[in-house]
Amino acid sequence: MASFASHTPHAVCIPYPAQGHITPMLKLAKLLHSKGFHITFVNTEYNHRRLLNARGPSALDGLPDFRFETIPDGLPPSDDDATQDIPALCRSTMTTCLPPFLDLLSELNDPSSERPPVSCIVSDGVMSFTLDAARQLGIPKVLFWTTSACGFMGYIHYRHLVERGLTPLKDVDELTNGYLDTPVDWVPGMKNMRLRDFPSFIRTTDPSDIMLHFAMDEAGRASMASAIVLNTFDELESSVLNAMAAILPPMYTVGPLQLLTSQIPPSPLDAMGSNLWKEEPACLRWLQGKKPGSVVYVNFGSITVMTNQQLIEFAWGLANSGYEFLWIVRPDLVKGESAVLPQEFTVETKERGLLASWCPQEEVLAQPAVGGFLTHSGWNSTLESICSGVSMLSWPFFAEQQTNCRYVCAEWGAGMEIDSDVKREVVEGLIRELMGGEKGKEMKRRMTEWKEAAGRAAQPGGSSSANLERMVKEVLLPRKGS
Repeated sequence: MASFASHTPHAVCIPYPAQGHITPMLKLAKLLHSKGFHITFVNTEYNHRRLLNARGPSALDGLPDFRFETIPDGLPPSDDDATQDIPALCRSTMTTCLPPFLDLLSELNDPSSERPPVSCIVSDGVMSFTLDAARQLGIPKVLFWTTSACGFMGYIHYRHLVERGLTPLKDVDELTNGYLDTPVDWVPGMKNMRLRDFPSFIRTTDPSDIMLHFAMDEAGRASMASAIVLNTFDELESSVLNAMAAILPPMYTVGPLQLLTSQIPPSPLDAMGSNLWKEEPACLRWLQGKKPGSVVYVNFGSITVMTNQQLIEFAWGLANSGYEFLWIVRPDLVKGESAVLPQEFTVETKERGLLASWCPQEEVLAQPAVGGFLTHSGWNSTLESICSGVSMLSWPFFAEQQTNCRYVCAEWGAGMEIDSDVKREVVEGLIRELMGGEKGKEMKRRMTEWKEAAGRAAQPGGSSSANLERMVKEVLLPRKGS
């Protein structure tokens, strides 16, 4: 068994147990490992099993100084291969995960474990029970909010929305009668906001709604951290970042993480991925040889669900647009049933469409053939789109996807929104505009500019690259003489 010098810094990295949180945390962990940290990466037992099923038994064989450990998530055992119920998972992580996490830290700090003592905790922003563990150990505690800065600022202001009586809603009719268009012009650094542009958990009539309170409580605890890390870059979200800097602990913008990790020298960790579903490499083969900018890529992420009618409207909108498309249809995409597409659709589009259940999205978006992205506007997808210069059609589902969509469309000029009540003729028209219209060309130009800005931030000496160095030195490394 390898032994490590006790002065080697040891970071315990623990993501919230969902796909969109595990992926960026693994990137951050790899970056810290490249800077000399011993890494312990903590998944839930449920997701650890899904990773092994998706990627093979040796998928998580890292290096002696990059190890995987697990804790239970507190939910009843399940053999499903699907995203867990988010409200139940939030309630469970908040109330049950601290004791097993403390037990794990105790094991890691056992002198017989042949590992350096834990010197810092890098935790997902919504796993703030880790702050209590770090306080007990007397070590630095960094919260990594995997949201956009604008989404995070929305969560921070949930409490103010409640205090002003804007949420919970008085009546379910307020979801559709125009109430959500109420202007909210008092959030620092966020202009032209409406109630509908805030993360979606405010859209409840229940004063004790678990997601409203979970988001409010987790955002409220952010001020207890030694530092906040965000997967964004200064130029993209400067106004809201400046406003947040006045009310939070030291903040470090280190995104887009995919551009920083691409600079790490080759290592055995390169093959270590984070996808919880099996990827279909046929997607990449299918895209090769297609004309540049000719394919619409469709992926609503790991959590979005829709009705079968919505699925059918998207299908015929795609078919009638006339464009080639790659569509990722997860097995659990349709609420409570299997996703079933009309046979006529399958026959009509078999020469110009490919359906798959999951894919390596960063690589797909980087393919020259992809000309537009129909997305749920999750933050990872948004950043991956920016990194590839691919403009977006947005159909936000929940959480801060609504906030991301508003910024993509209204602030960054890089996308257009599809109404939640999706109609095939609207989808068809927006796809044609995205792929070949005048507005589509302007969006492509803006996206190219944002791609270049992201590259500048991530390059050596750029703002995000420098911020990562600063965060390591100022927060994570033990002070000399302490």
